[in-house]
Amino acid sequence: MTTGIGTGIGRRPRAGPVAYTVLTLFTAGSLLPLVWTAMAASGDSARLAHTPPPLWFGGRLLTNLGTAWTDARLGLALANTTLVAGTVALGTVLFCTIAGFAFAKLRFRFRRALLLLTVGTMMVPPQLSVVPLFMIVARLGWTDQLRAVVLPALVSAFGVFFMRQYLIEALPDELIEAARVDGASSLRVVWHVVLPVARPAMAVLGMLSFVQAWNDFFWPVIALTQENPTVQVALTGLGRGYVPDQAVVMAGALLGTLPLLLAFTLFGRQIVGGIMRGALKG
Repeated sequence: MTTGIGTGIGRRPRAGPVAYTVLTLFTAGSLLPLVWTAMAASGDSARLAHTPPPLWFGGRLLTNLGTAWTDARLGLALANTTLVAGTVALGTVLFCTIAGFAFAKLRFRFRRALLLLTVGTMMVPPQLSVVPLFMIVARLGWTDQLRAVVLPALVSAFGVFFMRQYLIEALPDELIEAARVDGASSLRVVWHVVLPVARPAMAVLGMLSFVQAWNDFFWPVIALTQENPTVQVALTGLGRGYVPDQAVVMAGALLGTLPLLLAFTLFGRQIVGGIMRGALKG
């Protein structure tokens, strides 16, 4: 005779109508800014000035997209931003993983002091470093060059601390000792032991770094010009003038957002899968 206890073991819980309602509301709220941007980009400034504003698409979306693409040189800007964001994400993941491994598993002098110094830099407002950073860039002759945006962002204190905390729990000391016994050098330990174990956290850090570098505005608008812009710098050119066309500005913002949505659509499953594997392993 069987009882009802444990009959649900091994079965996936099914979502009810309340869960679907909540998920639908959250999805609609997340998509609302993007949909509104598309609707605003499909009209003109006079249409946007109506009260209440129109709540449906107009007929000028392709025209405004073409104007924004030409006026802001978004082709060059998208290529530059892809190069900058990709390089920053790769560099941040690599260097922060190595530094996080050193702080988590290696023993060396002043380790705690260096870690505190690294974490302490997160408390310094970025505005304080702009003047000395720009002086260094100008003296090196890097103004209006992409390296002025890439090199200062290749390592982040948050990324080092994030990888350290992950590797403390996810990387057993016995695994490193076994690799040492087999004669592995520090480079081989990093390549064959640390990087495979840290892959889920690296995926998360890479995604965060890529999005942050793509949306970065404060330092690129100082270091670059409209002749060699990133997307955020190029979009500032659309808002200039005595009476800027807000519909064209919205069209440029839409074009600058679509590559991020496309990237997450293509690689979102792998990123979320890596996060879940890391959570299950922990």
